[in-house]
Amino acid sequence: MNLMRFPLYREEVEAVADLPLEWDRLAGRSLLLTGSTGLIGSFLCDVLMDRNTRRGLGCRVFAQGRSPEKAVMRFLPYLDNPLFTFLPGDVTRFDDRGMRFDYLVHAASTTHPRAYATDPIGTIESNVSGLKHLLEMAAEGCERLMFLSSVEVYGENRGDTEAFDEGYCGYLDCNTLRADYSESKRLCEAMCQAYMHQKDVDVVIPRLARTFGAGLLRDDSKALSQFLFRGASGEDIILKSAGKQVYSFLYVPDAVSGILTCLLRGKRGEAYNVASDACSCMLRDAAQMIADLSGVSLRYEQPDAVEASGYSRASRAVMDSRKLAACHWQPAYSMREALQRTLAVLRESAQQADGHDGMNRGVR
Repeated sequence: MNLMRFPLYREEVEAVADLPLEWDRLAGRSLLLTGSTGLIGSFLCDVLMDRNTRRGLGCRVFAQGRSPEKAVMRFLPYLDNPLFTFLPGDVTRFDDRGMRFDYLVHAASTTHPRAYATDPIGTIESNVSGLKHLLEMAAEGCERLMFLSSVEVYGENRGDTEAFDEGYCGYLDCNTLRADYSESKRLCEAMCQAYMHQKDVDVVIPRLARTFGAGLLRDDSKALSQFLFRGASGEDIILKSAGKQVYSFLYVPDAVSGILTCLLRGKRGEAYNVASDACSCMLRDAAQMIADLSGVSLRYEQPDAVEASGYSRASRAVMDSRKLAACHWQPAYSMREALQRTLAVLRESAQQADGHDGMNRGVR
């Protein structure tokens, strides 16, 4: 669905597009974005195309994704725009038409627990093989490659810190199914360093907190995503654990403003945490907040085997974002405001789609 038709969403896109960043670095340049129809990728596309339309940026956006059908629904206003091109195909081998791009952004990734458990090979391939494809392209010549990493590279908190800074490394058991996502993200960061040192590729790595927003996909099995879908449809929120985990969450406009700050201001080879102190909370508190905002109840249930195998073991995964703040980045939304805005757009989009199927799953 074209989310730009919703005033609340469009307001958020325009706010990011109007930030005082070094946009001239993208003026007249080309940018390839993998995972373009996902939550973060699609918002980034909307920001760049909005900047093109209202500010004459002239950035040619090449949006890669597996599904032309999703692209038509999501990017309908841009399909006839000469500054927008959709490149269909698997991220590991899509047809790049032999072109060279000034900027490459690898945002394609499996990002929810049920997929980690049911398609671990695909999870690893989209991260590692997809990134290798882009790194080889970057080695032929580009201004910068950006790899979107994750809080999950930190593993489990060893109990010796309140918040992860970029130099922290916690415990991660690689001999488990659930390691497919975390370990592949770690490997990708190492690959970025290898290509930077051996093939002189300019890389920068934003590490994102658990991100949410109106562009969430219905099959997203992350806990917060399903809380939001249930709340938007007026169903009780189902929590499948005690919910005592403390996480850094992040609203997608803040995630994309952080990503753009990394792209345009980040130092070569550096990783930056993208997280908001105002959105760090206990999972059950986030669930209760959504229940209160939606006028429904919070209930507890046990997860099934597939759900449980995909859950993160981290009990405290809070990120320290002072390094990115030093680049003059500042998140704009509190947790409550972000949840409220997400629910409002989800309700409106569900009404327009005339369907609430897919809003009935319980999660941890």
